[in-house]
Amino acid sequence: MRIVELREGGAALAAPLAEFFRRVKEAGDEARFHPHPLTPEEAERRVRYEGRDLYYALTDGDRVLGYGMLRGWDEGYAVPSLGIAVHPDERGRGLARLLMLFLHGAARKRGAERVRLTVDTDNDAALRLYRELGYAMQAMEDGRLEGILRL
Repeated sequence: MRIVELREGGAALAAPLAEFFRRVKEAGDEARFHPHPLTPEEAERRVRYEGRDLYYALTDGDRVLGYGMLRGWDEGYAVPSLGIAVHPDERGRGLARLLMLFLHGAARKRGAERVRLTVDTDNDAALRLYRELGYAMQAMEDGRLEGILRL
């Protein structure tokens, strides 16, 4: 039996997360997904993070399939910003939806009434998913879209 799990960090996850970041960068996704540097050093920081924001990895054994976060609580925001990335080899299998639904639940558990995200206007797959999940989209000054979901 294979067990796929969503889990918070831990030292053992540093190398798999660094490899995940490398693959995301290699696929050219850093232009769309850049919440922090996608480096081995940042992977180490994320797995040891102890603040109020939430960072999760979707794993299959020691392989990271996806990465999700709810950020902004450390800075005092009541509405966290949600972000996800899925391994380039694992796309189209429903993992983005799984990550999103899990993060919605984690935000609710933390007491958030809404979550927000930003997306490029030409990211059709992400926009389709966000709209299916009920995000209300509005244009931002920088040309991207902001999505808000009431939990």
